[in-house]
Amino acid sequence: MRDEITYVPSRFNAITHTDDNGVVLMNSYNGAICYFSDKEKDEVLSTFKKTGTNELASEIKQELYTNGYLVSEQVDEKRRAQYLHQSMHRTDLIHLVILPTEACNFRCSYCYETFPRGKMNKETIHGLKRFVKEKAATLSNLNISWFGGEPLLALDVIEELSTSFLSVAKENSIQYSSDLVTNGYFLTKEVCQKLLSWEIRQLMVTIDGIGEIHDHRRYLAGGGRTFDKIIENLMKVKEVQGEFDLTIRVNFDESNLQETSKLIEFLRDRFADDKRFGIFFRPVGRWGGANDDELPVCSQITSNKKIWEFTNEAITNGLRIGSMIADSLMPTGSVCYAAKPTSLVVGSDGQLFKCTVSMNEEINKVGKIHEDGGVTLDYDKIALWTTSGEETDTVCQSCFYRPACQGNHCPLYRMRTGERPCPYEKRNIKRVLNLIWKNSLNE
Repeated sequence: MRDEITYVPSRFNAITHTDDNGVVLMNSYNGAICYFSDKEKDEVLSTFKKTGTNELASEIKQELYTNGYLVSEQVDEKRRAQYLHQSMHRTDLIHLVILPTEACNFRCSYCYETFPRGKMNKETIHGLKRFVKEKAATLSNLNISWFGGEPLLALDVIEELSTSFLSVAKENSIQYSSDLVTNGYFLTKEVCQKLLSWEIRQLMVTIDGIGEIHDHRRYLAGGGRTFDKIIENLMKVKEVQGEFDLTIRVNFDESNLQETSKLIEFLRDRFADDKRFGIFFRPVGRWGGANDDELPVCSQITSNKKIWEFTNEAITNGLRIGSMIADSLMPTGSVCYAAKPTSLVVGSDGQLFKCTVSMNEEINKVGKIHEDGGVTLDYDKIALWTTSGEETDTVCQSCFYRPACQGNHCPLYRMRTGERPCPYEKRNIKRVLNLIWKNSLNE
């Protein structure tokens, strides 16, 4: 007689009740997020309360098993998570965060950058082209992130490199994706159309308030307002045909907390009718900028509270939340790029880094890309960024969120403070799952 299989709840589950008295389940190992109605939830909850079940007779239990919420008790889930972590060392994937220029036309009050270098030199451009061409035969996936400075100050560099990368990807059947972070000042309709033609389909623009509130925080380098220009650009971007995902990021601290609700209403009236636009809230931090000591940053308690209060308010007003939130719950979705072995930051002079926040720290200068496409790397430094998480932290090893962040949501934070860098989503997982469900009703 065959031994019966016992099915038990996965150690990587999270569950929360929804506003309509249903439940949402998430599994961080496979990224599954499922909703069960009020009528279905009792069977779900009773199944999870049991020490195990020997049969999957009902449709609901079958669904729980199919989506990984129930697993055979013979499955070693810690080993599964360890294998997932090792998969980040795949050599067929490359993620490059490229700084086409390190100059910026803004001087935001909370910026941590020092703008020591300008536009990317020809040697680095040639080196990047040759590097990608030489790696192409072994690649299945190439992801390019455009950062700065303000990357749109060097649109010609983006065009030259994107054209080369796209050609190589097509010739070698490489899956290609690209995203760009911009202050929005130069994001005209025409520029947006060019970006889409280069397969740059994920964009992020920051707006911190209406009119003077924004302009007091995010102003031109020589002084001057930026809000009206950005809004004018975004309204024109709405006219662009094609698929893209534009996240409007709102950075908040004590100085603009009270104005954020007005901003949400302002954005609702202009962008709620276009599902390509999403919204994303994050607190200002002291990241090493010249004004750090004067910044009115929120406490951790206030930050954790306000992120999700504002997100809920935005959804209630019909705005879509940025895709970054749901993406962060996926396997390795909350792992910082700096902690991924396949990811490098390329400075405008060819200097290689792991992190865009601590550009002047020696520990972050991990190599150099040369004009012939060759790369010199300091693997001892790279190891400090990529092996400081679940490998050594037993609390992270036993956490339900381990597959998503792997203890390395922010390796810089861990190195600087010695503390565990748990992401906002993990700390507030029940609220986040309810908001994702609520957001799905607006889709």
